Amino acid sequence: MAHHLKRIGILTGGGDCPGLNAVIRSIAKPAMTRYQSTVIGILDGFEGLVEGRMKELTPKDVGGIVNMGGTILGTSNKGNPFQFPVETPQGIDVLDYSNHAIQNYRDWNLDALIAVGGDGTMHIVDRFTELGLNFIGVPKTIDNDLSATDVTFGYDSAVSVATEAIDRLHTTASSHHRVMVVEVMGRYAGWIALGAGIAGGADGILIPEIPFQWEKVFEHVLLRSKSGNRFSIICVAEGAKPAEGSVVVREMDKKRTDPIRLGGIGDLVGRKIEENTGLETRVVVLGHVLRGGSPTAYDRILATRYGAKALELAAEGNFGTMVCLRGTEVGAVPVKDAILHLRTVPLDSQYIQTAKMVGTSFGD
Repeated sequence: MAHHLKRIGILTGGGDCPGLNAVIRSIAKPAMTRYQSTVIGILDGFEGLVEGRMKELTPKDVGGIVNMGGTILGTSNKGNPFQFPVETPQGIDVLDYSNHAIQNYRDWNLDALIAVGGDGTMHIVDRFTELGLNFIGVPKTIDNDLSATDVTFGYDSAVSVATEAIDRLHTTASSHHRVMVVEVMGRYAGWIALGAGIAGGADGILIPEIPFQWEKVFEHVLLRSKSGNRFSIICVAEGAKPAEGSVVVREMDKKRTDPIRLGGIGDLVGRKIEENTGLETRVVVLGHVLRGGSPTAYDRILATRYGAKALELAAEGNFGTMVCLRGTEVGAVPVKDAILHLRTVPLDSQYIQTAKMVGTSFGD
C-alpha cells in the first residue's frame, strides 16, 4: 500500500515550539523501519525548500529527541516561497520563488512532503497542493489558533511555562504589594493568556477577543487593594487592545510571512495602571521563553500521535490534508478547512465564564 513512499520530506516552518522534534521522530522512525523510506530533512523550513538545503536523516539523527525542545531541522518564518524576501541593491524585494521550491521538490524525487507549522505554513501547504505537489500538514503553534483542530501541540507547553512564571510572580508581588503585569504571546488569539491566567490564578486577564475598558482595569486593582489584597496579577495577551484603541505593534518586518510583530501592550497596561491608580506596578514580558525548553508530557504524546498519523495519511495518498485532534481522536481534515479562519476564543467560552466565576476581570 505504501510502496510509493520511497522518499519523504519533512520541514518545520514558522516559529519554533516544544514538540517539533517529537513529530520529526514519529514520522522518520516508522518511515525508515516500516516502509524502508529515505527521509529527507529540509533545513530551516520553506527557506531550505527554496534554496535547496536538506540532509538525509538517519536513525541516529532521530533517536532520543522526543524530549528536546526546538527543532533539529531549524525553522524560519521568513521563507514563504510565494513571497520570498530577496536582498537587492535597492533593499528588500519580495518575489514569487515558488518555482525554485517546486524544482527542488522534484530534484529530490519526493513522494510526499510533510510540513509542520501554524496558520502561515498551512496556507503554503494549500497552495502547493493546488499546484499538484503531495503535501500533508501537521498543526503546530503555541497560539492554539488553527481551526479544524481542538488543540495544536506546543500550546500545553507554553501554558505550563506561563503558569509557572505567574506562580513565581505571585510571591514577589505579594511581598512588595505590587501590581504585576505579565505579557504573553498568542498573536490575535487569547488562548495562552486565558489558560495561564486561569491556571495561575491571575486577577485580570486581557485578551484580543474582549477589548477592555481602562477604567474597569483600574477599578479592579484598586478594589482589590482597598479590600486587603495588596497585590494583583494581570495576564495580558500580546494582541489585547483597549476598546478605544488598537493593537500595539513593536515593528514591521517585510521578510516575515506576517510582517506585523506585536508587543508592547504589557508596558502600556503597566504604565497606565501606575499612573491612574498610584499603585506600584512592574511588567514582565515572557516572549520567547514560552517557545523554549522541553515539551510537556501532553505535547510529547500529541506530537507523536500527529506525526504517526501524518505518515499514515501519506501512505494512503491522502494529500492536501492536515492532521487534527477532535475530542480524543486524531484524524484528518482538508487543509482548506484549517485555514478558513483563525481559531479565537469564543465569547461564550466556558473558560471565560469559569474565570469570571472566580472573580477574574476581563476589563469589560
